[in-house]
Amino acid sequence: MEEAIKKAEVLIEALPYIKKFHKKIIVIKYGGSILAEDKIRKSVLEDIVFLSFTGLRPVLVHGGGPNISGRMRAEGKKTEFLDGMRVTDKDTLAVVEEELGKLNALIVNELTRLGANAVGLDGEKDEIIVAEKKKAKIDLGLVGHITGINPEPILQKLEAKSVVAVLPMGKGKDKKAYNVNADEAASNIAIGLKAEKLVLLTNVKGIMRNGEDPNSFISTLTTQEAKGLIKSGVIQQGMIPKVTACIGALENGVKKTHVIDARIPHGLLLEIFTDKGVGTEIVK
Repeated sequence: MEEAIKKAEVLIEALPYIKKFHKKIIVIKYGGSILAEDKIRKSVLEDIVFLSFTGLRPVLVHGGGPNISGRMRAEGKKTEFLDGMRVTDKDTLAVVEEELGKLNALIVNELTRLGANAVGLDGEKDEIIVAEKKKAKIDLGLVGHITGINPEPILQKLEAKSVVAVLPMGKGKDKKAYNVNADEAASNIAIGLKAEKLVLLTNVKGIMRNGEDPNSFISTLTTQEAKGLIKSGVIQQGMIPKVTACIGALENGVKKTHVIDARIPHGLLLEIFTDKGVGTEIVK
C-alpha cells in the first residue's frame, strides 16, 4: 500500500507541470555518443512517448557522430576535424546522410514499438533547415551554418499528433546538401517552433564549476552567468556548443533550456515533471 501511495504522490507532483505544458512544444536533442547504448536509448524514448501521451508535443533532433566515424574507419577513410567540426567532402557527406538516415529509421521504429505515432523528417530533403557554407580557417567542405528554419513540415506532423524525429542536414540556396551541427540544429528548430523548452541530453551530470568535484554541480544558470563561465574557461570543450545553443535559443524566444544526463533513468521526466529536476537549467 505504501508503495502505491508513493506512486500516486509522484503523479500528483507531476500534475501542475502536465497542465502547464499541455500542447506545448519541447525540442529534445539526443547526442550520437549515447544513441548507441540500447538501455539508455530505450529509457529516453520511453520518456518521449510518455511526454506525448500526457499532451506535450515532443520533437527529437538527433546526432550521429560516432556512427559516422565508425563507418569512415571501417571503409578506411580519414576523418578530419577542426574545432569539433567534421571536414566534409562529397564522399563523407554520403556517409553522413546514410548513417543519420539509419539512426532516424531506428528511432522512429522504436518509438512506434513503444506506442507512439512516430515520423522521421530529414532537415535537408524535407526543406526544414536552410544553410550556407560555413566560413572557417580552412575549407570545411560541405559543412553548413544554419541561416533559417522552415517549421511547417514539423508543425504539420505535430498537428497530426505525431512524435517527430529530425535528422540534422541542411539545404543551401545553391541546392547543395550541408552537414550541420546537431546542437545548432536543435536550437534553431526550437526557435523556429517557438518551443517552450529545449532539452540537451548528454553523458555528463550537467554543468560543473569543477569537473573533478561532483559537489560543484550547478542546478540553475542565467545566460549572462553561462557566458561568463565560457569566458573564464569553466565551461569548456564539448559543453561549449551545447551551452551556446541554449543561450541562442533563450535569446530568441525559447522559455527555458536544460542540459541533463541521459544516463539517469527517466531523467527527462524527472527534469520536466518534478520540483527539483536532475540537470542544469539555463534561463534568461
